[in-house]
Amino acid sequence: MSGIDNDRPGAVTSGYFCEVGNGVRLHYAQAGSPDAPLVLLLHGFPEFWYAWRDVLPALGADFHAVAPDLRGFNLSSKPPAVADYRIGAVVGDLIALIRALGHERATVVGHDWGGAAAWTMAIAQPQLVERLMILNSPHPVLFARALASDRAQQEASEYMNWLRAAGSEQLLAENDFERLAGFFLRMGGNDWFDAVLARAYRAAWTQPGALAGGVNYYRATPLHPPTATEPGAKALQLRSEDFTVRVPTQVIWGERDSALRTSLLDGLDELVPELSVLRWPQASHWLIHEYPARVAAAISEFAARR
Repeated sequence: MSGIDNDRPGAVTSGYFCEVGNGVRLHYAQAGSPDAPLVLLLHGFPEFWYAWRDVLPALGADFHAVAPDLRGFNLSSKPPAVADYRIGAVVGDLIALIRALGHERATVVGHDWGGAAAWTMAIAQPQLVERLMILNSPHPVLFARALASDRAQQEASEYMNWLRAAGSEQLLAENDFERLAGFFLRMGGNDWFDAVLARAYRAAWTQPGALAGGVNYYRATPLHPPTATEPGAKALQLRSEDFTVRVPTQVIWGERDSALRTSLLDGLDELVPELSVLRWPQASHWLIHEYPARVAAAISEFAARR
């Protein structure tokens, strides 16, 4: 186990591993007492647990805050097959992690691909989700509809098809991960993606198999814009009643997100009966990095509700 700060309350320690089945082992960082209510923090692409580095200490004062590397990322296992990255498999890892940590339920917080896993867990296993918080990650039904018919969202999501293409992981690694750094810099990261953070992310990206694991999320999903050879989301027929979220849910949306349009919130209340939405006009897709204290305060307030 390696600690990054273990001298104060809410200290964050990393280097923990959990066997979650089928030969998959998840690495995670945590803060707070294991006896406190669990808050599970799920990152997206191209990140790892470190996305929550400034949120974990604040949560650790009152909660058992746990931020895993999702399968395929950083120090967690990286199964070889594309099918291993279907969202159901990712959710299976997280269910096993909750149980292995000694908890029956969790407040689940997800951003980007972590949000996709969080939505799916709340839909399929609501008994495990005390509360659901989503940060800039669309509900699967609304995303499927937009990818199938909304030209503006199709254009905003065209990068998904680039990542799905064979060899994208090699291209992402070129010139010291210049394209991956560009994911942050082109989408609002100029103020916070500094040299220290860049070194931490490059260390995660150089883990064997990590880039393939990350892009395999895009290869495994049918939720992508249609192409000349693949229908993508147009082939899906998702029934709203099968994707209703029946747990208390809060969505925080950075409205300067250039990849996920605010129109993805339209109709969300019909799929999530117990919903509150916070729109942050000045935040981008990377709101966790831009406003970590504000994110931490929102999670704490929401997770503490009874």
